[in-house]
Amino acid sequence: MAEFIPLIMFAIVFALLLLGYPVALTLAGTALISAALGIATGTFDSAFLIAMPNRLFGIVTNQTLIAVPLFVLMGVILEKSRIAEDLLDSMSSLFGPLPGGLGLAVTLVGMLMAASTGIVGATVVTMGLMSLPSMLKAKYDPALATGAICATGTLGQIIPPSISLVLLGDVLSNAYQQAQLSQGIFSPRTISVGDLFAAAIIPGLMLVLFYAAYIWITALIWPLKAPPTHAGTERTPNILSSLVPPLILIVSVLGSILAGIATPTEAAGVGAMGAFLLAIMRRALNLEKLKSVTRSTTQTTSMVFFILIGASLFSLVFRGFGGDDLVGQLFLDMPGGVTGATLIVMLVIFLLGFVLDFIEITFVVVPIVGPVLMAMGVDPVWLGVMIAINLQTSFLTPPFGFALFYLRGVAPPEVPTTEIYRGVVPFIIIQLSVLLIIAWQPAAATWLPSLLYH
Repeated sequence: MAEFIPLIMFAIVFALLLLGYPVALTLAGTALISAALGIATGTFDSAFLIAMPNRLFGIVTNQTLIAVPLFVLMGVILEKSRIAEDLLDSMSSLFGPLPGGLGLAVTLVGMLMAASTGIVGATVVTMGLMSLPSMLKAKYDPALATGAICATGTLGQIIPPSISLVLLGDVLSNAYQQAQLSQGIFSPRTISVGDLFAAAIIPGLMLVLFYAAYIWITALIWPLKAPPTHAGTERTPNILSSLVPPLILIVSVLGSILAGIATPTEAAGVGAMGAFLLAIMRRALNLEKLKSVTRSTTQTTSMVFFILIGASLFSLVFRGFGGDDLVGQLFLDMPGGVTGATLIVMLVIFLLGFVLDFIEITFVVVPIVGPVLMAMGVDPVWLGVMIAINLQTSFLTPPFGFALFYLRGVAPPEVPTTEIYRGVVPFIIIQLSVLLIIAWQPAAATWLPSLLYH
């Protein structure tokens, strides 16, 4: 019975989260109670808990994780200073006269918003408030309009520079080193957040192109579902003034990381300062908005690190009970070898995406399954991209997808929930297709980082 304690711990955490208990406290509380019971029964070595202060020190001094509050700050400034709204107006004027033009504008702006905020909820809510009324007024099919907004909102999972990729990259880096040490490799290779950023570019652009192609083809076949609008009256200088500055900001942040000029943390600092200066130049940031930006950034950052501390304690106790050996043995016993194990992990992560946010899955699940899969020969960069797109698809899938809940919260009452569910189905098919392409051709994810860094 004692050997199954790690799985019992995991089941207890899952049940408590379903009941609505806070994630960080659930993880830490379950770990401490399990450790106390284990010490009392002689099944857990208390020496494991002595390592916790060093773990906490490692978290607060982790240079990569400093990028998190800075990228959050950059995204919140762009969101609250109406820069995204001006961008959508300009793109709508540019593409409006085309079949499905408004949908194409929403897709492109959603891509830029995803790159700047990196947070699914923020992107879906912002795009829903900005673009859904305009699309419904233009007589767009409600299913197509809501589907496009939800799908582009989830691009924050995969389009760099994304918070989820920063966190996933840091966790995968640690897991990869652990996997190599378990194989007796004492000078392990490392992967970086920059590797994951580079790996996500081609899959992210594939998703954007497929979304845009679907909207355009739908507009050609069924013109009444996505009629052209006659909004192409804005002059080119106005369009450029709205489009170019945020585009330069995002490209410079991402480009400096990919070129090796700056670390993700340094680039995040430049991005936050650039967004701040951009908002000041447009006179879009007053004292009240600055307070709101600071509060929102602090809340999001505190949540991330609080969950990380709880997850770190949970994984420590999980390993103390032999959980990593148990998971490794379960994977080895699965039919299909490494392919079967990877499929099972992807299915579990997809299902967990219905009830857990990407932060919890990244900090709790990936450190447990990542080292085992990598020790079996799975490429860490490819695995990171697969997990990101898998979670993106999970957040979009009815009836529990987070993106659907976010949009339902801001959509007008005349748009029924069934229309939102119906609208996302084609985009889910697109995302699953991209997932299969990357599974079939791993080079779609691994080619660019190998070209840039090796």
